[in-house]
Amino acid sequence: MAAEEVDLYELLGVERDATRSQIKKAYHKAALSSHPDKVAEHEREESEATFKAVTEAYEILYDEEKRHLYDTHGMSAFTPGGGPGMNGGVDLDDILAQMFGMGGGMGGMGGMGGMPGFGGAGPRRPRKGRSEEQDYEITLEELYKGKTVRFASTKNVICSHCKGSGGKEKAKPRQCATCNGQGYKAGLRSVGPGLVTQETTTCNACKGNGKVFKEKDRCRKCKGDRVTEERKVLELYIPRGSKDGDRIVLEGEADQVPDQEPGDIVFTLRETPHDVFERVGADLQADLKITLSEALTGFNRVVVKHLDGRGIQIHVPQPRGRIMKPGQVLKVQGEGMPYKKSDMRGDLYLVVDVIFPEDGWLRDDATLKKLQDILPKPGKPIAADVVDEVEYDEKADLKDFGAGSDDSRAGPEWADEDDDDMPDGAQCATQ
Repeated sequence: MAAEEVDLYELLGVERDATRSQIKKAYHKAALSSHPDKVAEHEREESEATFKAVTEAYEILYDEEKRHLYDTHGMSAFTPGGGPGMNGGVDLDDILAQMFGMGGGMGGMGGMGGMPGFGGAGPRRPRKGRSEEQDYEITLEELYKGKTVRFASTKNVICSHCKGSGGKEKAKPRQCATCNGQGYKAGLRSVGPGLVTQETTTCNACKGNGKVFKEKDRCRKCKGDRVTEERKVLELYIPRGSKDGDRIVLEGEADQVPDQEPGDIVFTLRETPHDVFERVGADLQADLKITLSEALTGFNRVVVKHLDGRGIQIHVPQPRGRIMKPGQVLKVQGEGMPYKKSDMRGDLYLVVDVIFPEDGWLRDDATLKKLQDILPKPGKPIAADVVDEVEYDEKADLKDFGAGSDDSRAGPEWADEDDDDMPDGAQCATQ
């Protein structure tokens, strides 16, 4: 088919006045249906050609400037020497990554045959390599003050001797026999009992390059791998006020891969539980443990050691008759976590927990009498016609509350007791 016979609009199945959104949608549908991994092996070659054709058609029609050139001059505008053409090849990995979240392993498709008359789409933009992600455990104290961590990282870098080619100077590679020059291999992977899925993986033999060197022609430094290992000291800066789930990105510090931008190293912060403080946002909460005496008479002392080591002192002057109750909350403004982008801080919430004396602390009747005279008198007695003095269990547990509502627990035993109390010879009347 001659180049001038190709109608890009017809190829994508859109009208000539289609919007960019309609063109993108049509390409998405066409690319999925013609993807080489979706067809049988004997249809692979035809599918690859169609896939590249619709991809390059999308490249032209989605770009307003290129679309104008096509509408004005046709495909001659994009053929070598035929006008303001596109001299590079289309990077299908970039298109797949942008449209379907794919990429990495499709590099070999850049060299497959397409429909005549299609050129490239301008300078090739290196796609970005895979990022490395890991969790980083950090204490609340470190998050409060901020932290800088230096650590050694060993990663792959482009071989400085062969500049990433993998071969000696002037040596020519040959097509990889393992992947037939594609740079990737399609295979099946088990995902469960009786279930498999098709996946595309980078060819191990050529490392996704599609080409290999004979052993005698390989680079003496990287042995044909195109990359070498390098040890580097990196610095991880964690701003004060950071929180659980924050991501710290070291751009471009992941393994280097030829023809790709290096990926990032990404640390996700994981805050470890704290013995004293609980954090919500920029606020902190802690228990304020006081004695019964302090609850009744007040206090002035350090009540908690803060995350930076400072003692937090509270002065509670106690007016006559006023007491601090369990569960009462004191808010201390500005003593919470710092905000990352300002000098402001959250607040500290102190929840009162009254610690009562141990059993047996009061040993003589005289002191008990003084205490009874000081403390408020009991309220008005409850009047009742009949009064029973009962025994009690002071070690009861509310977990048992409601258990007595099960009638089966009071069945046969109670019935036997009732029978024993009945007069001799007494029987239930029959109906």
